[in-house]
Amino acid sequence: MTTVTDYLDGLDEPLREIGARLRPVIEDALPGATGAMWQGHPVWGRGDRPGREPVCLVKAYPSYLTFGLWQGQEVDDPSGRLTPGARSMASVKLRTTDEVDPLLFGDWLRQAYAGAGREAA
Repeated sequence: MTTVTDYLDGLDEPLREIGARLRPVIEDALPGATGAMWQGHPVWGRGDRPGREPVCLVKAYPSYLTFGLWQGQEVDDPSGRLTPGARSMASVKLRTTDEVDPLLFGDWLRQAYAGAGREAA
């Protein structure tokens, strides 16, 4: 079984480096949130089943890493970096470690965490 660590460590550079910079940002902003593999990539969410009340995801593509938020369209994003996706999702494509902004991403994560579970309620 692949773990979040296995997934991130198995990425090619520079994606591995981006994942290594992004993971502590996620874990610092979401204390108590559970990170696990769900549908082939890392997802952090409430409780012991991240796929049930997901907050964010990290997914690798050949030339970038997607950092997505399930409630991302409800997040106040003065930077304009979040791109709306399906339903209430929004994400950002990361190609370099310089694109990981811990303060901005931490704010997004806290907002998304506050909104997690509302869709299912």
